[in-house]
Amino acid sequence: MKMKKLTLFLLAFQLLLLPALFAGSRAETGPEPITIPLGGNGYVEKNGQARIKNDGLSNWNNASDVIAIYFRTEAAGDAELSLRLSVPEGSSKISLTVDGTTLEKEVNNLGAAVVKLGTVKIKAAGYVKVELRGLSKTGQVFADVSDLLVSGSALDNGVVYVKNNEGSYFHWGRRGPSVHLNYTIPAAAENKVEWFYNEIMVPEGEDKLGTYYMANGFSGGYFGMQANSPTERRVLFSIWSPFSTDDPKSIPDSMKVILLKKGSKTKTGEFGNEGSGGQSYMIYPWKAGKSYAFLTHAKPNTAKKTTVYTAYFKDLEKGEWQLVASFERPQSAVYLKGIYSFLENFSPPTGDQSRRGDYKNQWAVDADGKWHEVTSATFTADATARINYRKDYTGGSDNTSFYLKNCGFFNDFTPIKTPFHRKSTGKTHPAIDFSKLP
Repeated sequence: MKMKKLTLFLLAFQLLLLPALFAGSRAETGPEPITIPLGGNGYVEKNGQARIKNDGLSNWNNASDVIAIYFRTEAAGDAELSLRLSVPEGSSKISLTVDGTTLEKEVNNLGAAVVKLGTVKIKAAGYVKVELRGLSKTGQVFADVSDLLVSGSALDNGVVYVKNNEGSYFHWGRRGPSVHLNYTIPAAAENKVEWFYNEIMVPEGEDKLGTYYMANGFSGGYFGMQANSPTERRVLFSIWSPFSTDDPKSIPDSMKVILLKKGSKTKTGEFGNEGSGGQSYMIYPWKAGKSYAFLTHAKPNTAKKTTVYTAYFKDLEKGEWQLVASFERPQSAVYLKGIYSFLENFSPPTGDQSRRGDYKNQWAVDADGKWHEVTSATFTADATARINYRKDYTGGSDNTSFYLKNCGFFNDFTPIKTPFHRKSTGKTHPAIDFSKLP
């Protein structure tokens, strides 16, 4: 009888210990690693045939290729790194490098599997760059890689990366966050801004391919300059149709944007995919380190319920205004509203390169012809920043100008909705004879 009671006591004691034993086991193994898909967080830095697509890295056959994978931690600590990969044939030797520490591994798994590379030290909170290299191979490619897996104490305070491809988000995530300056129009000119003047200077080295430096944006359109290719740069002016669609061919005639006039060097057409409407652009070899002026005019017609928007561009070294285009937008009849600037990367493969634009000498001219200097703005950013997929964005004021900077995985960032104020230039407004504009 005593032996039976003792057995029951020991059994009960063991049952009481089981949760603690399992809890200890979980604590030792740690939480599940995070999965960082290369489709949204990887870049081919030195490009042979390797490609990053939604499903990851493929055609990786050149030993000179360097594949960079980025994520941001909010703490220092250990990071255990693994890759989900397959080796279509033969065997390969690959490496991962983080901040001077290199981990090497022989891989030969034919099907997709998670392969541990090892642990590295993350020395400080901020962006982590993981460099993937191929060292040797017996097959045609080193491996097909879909994901980087990370676990460890460096993730204790959270981690930032592009998490999925819902709504084509790998495309937007690899492009990087867009950032904006929402200008505060002086009260005396609010709701009756007929003209808006702005200047842009792109610092030397910041004119990265795929960048749109937008100077004069407003409710209904935008106007700025782009770096489109190694040999081509544009000055672009677009007006959205009030009909909501990504297919310009579906816009009813009554809601189409009508081209009224254009400059002799301007090309015009329609655009889609981000709303639809009328588009115009000039091929113009603008250069980093030099300043360019942008002037936008809005002339509402209350009887027709339309607004005519006109854009002029000026190379400040040459001193003559050029007409870009003039469009009539239906269902408008308003002056310039929601005036803003933005900085955007429209090329996903270059989202690992930072770019900056300096925006200066902003002026609003009201319907009575009075000039008002604009010295305040609020900083905002797009959905990629707001949902915390990327945090490489910043802006501010630098003496008498504002600036915006994004992409490139730098660590400093500016909280969204931060107000900025620049110093007044202390000069009179630009001398423009509106009656003599082309």
